[in-house]
Amino acid sequence: MEGKRIQMSESLFLAALLAVVGGFLDAYSYLLRGGVFANAQTGNIVLLGVYLQRGNFNMVIHYLVPIAAFAVGVVLVEITKKVFKNKGKIHWRQRIVVLEAVLLGVVGVIPMGNLDVIANVLISFVCAVQVQTFRKVHGNAFASTMCTGNLRSGTEALYQYGQTKDRVFLAKGIKYYSVIGFFVIGAVIGGVMTGLIEEKSVFLCSILLLISCGIMVKEFRS
Repeated sequence: MEGKRIQMSESLFLAALLAVVGGFLDAYSYLLRGGVFANAQTGNIVLLGVYLQRGNFNMVIHYLVPIAAFAVGVVLVEITKKVFKNKGKIHWRQRIVVLEAVLLGVVGVIPMGNLDVIANVLISFVCAVQVQTFRKVHGNAFASTMCTGNLRSGTEALYQYGQTKDRVFLAKGIKYYSVIGFFVIGAVIGGVMTGLIEEKSVFLCSILLLISCGIMVKEFRS
């Protein structure tokens, strides 16, 4: 997409910010909110199956709740897109990002312990709406809240570059691995901040999301 004007919502810069948020939230939910993976639901589904086999239905519910919240988040994005896509000056993606920031602000005031299930519902919901809303970077499919697909696509692109020497594949691979790198940075920051200010550390994600919303109206040339 060289030389083609693209929306800020598909920029590598915005993808990097969202990936930092994604990595942070996974570290946050796992370290502080009962060992739940807020972003990629595969781990939660596996653990749900394990506890289902063991007959531990309290833990089944523990993991089922964030899975259900994630599914609801996907549905909400589709409804929001349908209702607001051609209405008003505020883009529907900006509405979603503001909602994310507000909900994570609520998470930050929920005490750790018995109310972790509520925090995990909100975090999983936020992750779902984020991954459903922002699905491309420079025209290529990507995910800001999980790394498996990015790792596969990035590695495939670098392999294709090795075979063809086409620099388009090299640029594509670098973009995917850059997103993964920022996800790791987010996880590192999450690990540090949760140790310092515990549940309130998630406010940093709200700030990053509001920054993302503020710059989304701009466009640039890749």
